[in-house]
Amino acid sequence: MKYLKKFSEYLTVFASGILKGFDQLLNLVLDGTTEYLRDPDDPFKLTEDTRSLGLVVCRGTSVVLICPADGMEAIANPFIQQD
Repeated sequence: MKYLKKFSEYLTVFASGILKGFDQLLNLVLDGTTEYLRDPDDPFKLTEDTRSLGLVVCRGTSVVLICPADGMEAIANPFIQQD
């Protein structure tokens, strides 16, 4: 499954790849990673341009957001006790 990641607030980088591993500090190993490039005139806007990075190790302290690239599905809360 591919995941979308957002890194550090100050150097915002969006990348997607296949999660191969992680540790307790949220360091991630991603394979087949693609970086989504920003518009040079507007740093808050992503362009259609991408850059292939391949196998990447992401430092956990810079990871801000992780979500599935294909969207999410709502599930029932397993911790709510039914009456």
